[in-house]
Amino acid sequence: MSNTSNFREAIRQAQTQALVGPNVVANALPYLGGGLILTAVGTYGGLRVLESNPGLFMMTFWVALIGNFILFVVAQRVAEKGDKSTALPLLVTYSLLSGYTLSGIVSIALQTPGVGLMGIGIAALGCGVTFIAARQIGGNFSERDGSALAQTVQIGVIALLVVMVGQLIFAFFGVFTPTWLEIAISALGVFLFAGCAVVDFYVLPRVYRDDQYLPAALSMYLTYINLFIFILRLLIAFNRD
Repeated sequence: MSNTSNFREAIRQAQTQALVGPNVVANALPYLGGGLILTAVGTYGGLRVLESNPGLFMMTFWVALIGNFILFVVAQRVAEKGDKSTALPLLVTYSLLSGYTLSGIVSIALQTPGVGLMGIGIAALGCGVTFIAARQIGGNFSERDGSALAQTVQIGVIALLVVMVGQLIFAFFGVFTPTWLEIAISALGVFLFAGCAVVDFYVLPRVYRDDQYLPAALSMYLTYINLFIFILRLLIAFNRD
């Protein structure tokens, strides 16, 4: 899913436009798949570093996280300008760094009884099922229904971001979220990013042309990475001691 400001602009444009890129999602799928594979590679690399040198991992984690935010902004702008020769290496690097930053929560999942490798597989399967359902639902939305859902999801994502910033601030001062609240936040995140997946199939063909498949792939990539994270958080919260 695009960041908040770009998502808001995309919704505004989608409300007044017919399809400008009916094949943009199909064109973006190979790049989405490639990005997810690279993310898995980055996660594996991060897990190996975490296992062999936890101190080094923590230091490089923050570097990767900051670099990830910067790369997202740069890659999105370059991709939207149509400079594919520059955008593609940026997206490859972004996918690898995203995987590295996912290593932390994947490691927690692997060490949590009742989650483990099976839980990670369930989260990945959940993303796949969501993709299939979202493609069917989002592709058949009317203009009114699609716009209404997009606006609702946008408001929900903004609220979720506020809550997560609050979580981070409290955690910094040693106050951690109780299990019941973590379950509620994670469930809300799953619900919202499942909605984002539906919105993508409505918005992207109305905003991007068929040859603008790289920014479309980036938007979809963010949706499914976030969905994966929140499903995993939900499973961890349910199995927390």
